[in-house]
Amino acid sequence: MLFALALIPVIFLLIFIYCKDKNEKEPKGLLIGLFFAGMATIISAMIIELIGQVILELIFYYYPVLQALLMAMLVVAPAEELGKFLVLWLITWKNKHFDYSYDAIVYAVFVSLGFAAFENVGYVFSRGLGTAIIRMFTAVPGHACWAVLMGFFYSKAKYGQVTKNKKAYHWNFALAMLVPILLHGVYDGILMAGQAADNDIITVLSVLAWIILVIAVFIVCTILVHKASKNDYCIMVLPENVETVYRPSIVGTWNCACGKVNNFNFCPSCGSKRPIDNSWNCPSCGTLCSFKFCGNCGFPKPINT
Repeated sequence: MLFALALIPVIFLLIFIYCKDKNEKEPKGLLIGLFFAGMATIISAMIIELIGQVILELIFYYYPVLQALLMAMLVVAPAEELGKFLVLWLITWKNKHFDYSYDAIVYAVFVSLGFAAFENVGYVFSRGLGTAIIRMFTAVPGHACWAVLMGFFYSKAKYGQVTKNKKAYHWNFALAMLVPILLHGVYDGILMAGQAADNDIITVLSVLAWIILVIAVFIVCTILVHKASKNDYCIMVLPENVETVYRPSIVGTWNCACGKVNNFNFCPSCGSKRPIDNSWNCPSCGTLCSFKFCGNCGFPKPINT
């Protein structure tokens, strides 16, 4: 029973995130690999946290609240989130299946919940039913939220690299690591400092602050997942001369008025455009498009076109 309670929130969140991927489902083998790779990162996290705890206890032995805050912000959160990010980056950055913006959120959540699954089983079996119920609605969704934020910026970093926007690439790549670390550190720090404080009032205030943070983060990440799924756009390698009317939705050959038979978007003989009836002009930049996204700026195709 405890084992099932430890895994139910993980399975529910994985299914939820997976089903929100509307354009193109990711290979199950890739997702399973990410899940178990994320689970393996708990080894490095435990080693780093053990070393960090020993060092901080030696330096801040007489300052337990400060020790708890530093442990959460500078050791636990970076050890866990950087490990997840490294696995995410190594497996997916150059993967051919990473071609839509929402894919990054799916990948990050599978990595993070692999870690959360292993961690949650350990906590539940060591601390019992009460811990299982509390973590079902806090810690496990928390790991998913840090992953949603990581994936959101990770996809923007990838698109920045593809479009050769170095500023967007470097900025979002850094945010994909720093935002989850910061929020995870604050989440753990509030609780750990409250527990370390020998004062009932501080403990109660820390719990209240923690509850407010949890609710705010959950609401923001739920909205972010909905919008990222709805506005999912393609991340693809653009050629040197960008052809903004894409052919994936139009296949086969066509006869040009000049007599040339070809399967390109434009006739190589006279330059005439392939006759299509599903093109649309991007409302953001005015580019002519025939796919579900604008090939120039990534704006999604309006529903009424």
